[in-house]
Parts: sequence; structure tokens; C-alpha cells
Amino acid sequence: QVHLVESGGRLVQAGDSLRLSCAVSGRTFTTYTMAWFRQCPGKEREFVAGIYWSVGNTFYADSVKGRFTISKDNPKNTVYLQMNSLKPEDTALYYCAASPYRAMDKAHTYAYWGQGTQVTVSS
Repeated sequence: QVHLVESGGRLVQAGDSLRLSCAVSGRTFTTYTMAWFRQCPGKEREFVAGIYWSVGNTFYADSVKGRFTISKDNPKNTVYLQMNSLKPEDTALYYCAASPYRAMDKAHTYAYWGQGTQVTVSS
């Protein structure tokens, strides 16, 4: 089992920066891909950013390229999402996800999920 716990979400102003953290525990050796998704009420879960755990290669949704950065800290078993120049449309419940395979941007390919952390961006 892989356990994920997100933290860092809060209310911020448009243009602010925020860093989300995802602590990974359990059978971390089974993890190949880590990713961040977000979801608003009544809408489908949306891919935000991903990283291949062993090598650090990253990939992003077009809507966040140049503003968000996903990274990892191996000794701390933690994945981060650095969010800069936040916009009101970034408001969502952000989820951390893990997959034992080389997953991409499809939510159904991820086997493990955190409970989510709320990010709210005011105008």
C-alpha cells in the first residue's frame, strides 16, 4: 500500500504563490509516477502536473505551464507543487496521486490518492 497526505492548501490572493506538499509512505518502491490533479464541484477531475519518481522527468497541463512546478525530495519522500501567479480559476480541491506504472494525465491510471487539500484564490 502507498499512503499519500497532502498539505499546504489555503486562501490566497490572485498573483500570490503557494506550495503544496504530498508526503508519501508505505510501499514507495512500487511508485513510478506521481501527479497532482484538481477538481471543482460538478466538474471532472483535471490533471495538473506529473513527475516520474526515479528520474525526475516532469510534465504539465497547458493551463499551468510556466506557472506551476512539480518537484520531489527523495530523502523526505515528498512531492511538491509550487504554484506561482495564481489565478481565481486555479481554485479547486487539489489531489496527490501515485501510480506503479508510467502514467500520464488520465486519472484512472493512478491507483493511490490522497484526501485532497483546498486551494482558494480570490480576486
